[in-house]
Amino acid sequence: MTIGLLGGSFDPAHDGHAHITREALKRFGLDRVWWLVSPGNPLKSEGPAPLARRMAQARQVMQHPRVVVTDIEARLGTRYTAETLERLIALYPGVRFVWLMGADNLAQFDRWQRWEWIMQHVAVGVIARPASRLTARVSKAAERFERARIPAESAGLLARLPPPVWCLVNVPMVNISSSAIRASGAWRR
Repeated sequence: MTIGLLGGSFDPAHDGHAHITREALKRFGLDRVWWLVSPGNPLKSEGPAPLARRMAQARQVMQHPRVVVTDIEARLGTRYTAETLERLIALYPGVRFVWLMGADNLAQFDRWQRWEWIMQHVAVGVIARPASRLTARVSKAAERFERARIPAESAGLLARLPPPVWCLVNVPMVNISSSAIRASGAWRR
C-alpha cells in the first residue's frame, strides 16, 4: 500500500487542494491520499479556524473514494511533519508513505523542523504551483537533494524507490489559495 500524505492547515480547503490531490494520485501512482488537517502551522503566527470546521470543509471539498480527510496529527499529538511521519511509519510498518507538497513549500522547506530527515525517510512528491516552479527548483532543499531527484517522466516510480527520492511534476494550474479566499472574506477564522 502506498499512501500520499498532503498536510496543511486547509484554512479553508478548496478546489486547488482537490485538484493537486487527483493529480498526485494519477502521476505518482498512489493507492490512497490522506489529507492531514493539522491542528496548526508552526510557521504561521496566526492560528487557523477551529479544527472541526476545517475538517468539515475539507470533507465537503474532497469527495473521492481513495482520499481520506483525517485529523490524525491532533489525535497523535504531533506538531511537526517529521514527528508525524515518525509516528505513522511506526504505526503502519507495511505502508510506503509519500509526502506531497506544492512547489511553494519546497521553496521554503529548509525552514521546516528536521526537513533533511523528512527527505531521507520518505519519498517526496512536489506539485508545481503558480509562480513557485523556479524558486522551488533553486531552493536549498532542491540543491541539497539534487542527486535524489527523478525526472517528471518517471513520477510513477516515485513511491517504489527508496528515499531519498523526490520528483517535481508540472500539472495544469489552478490559481487559488486559502490566503486569497480568506482575504476575499469568503472564509473567516
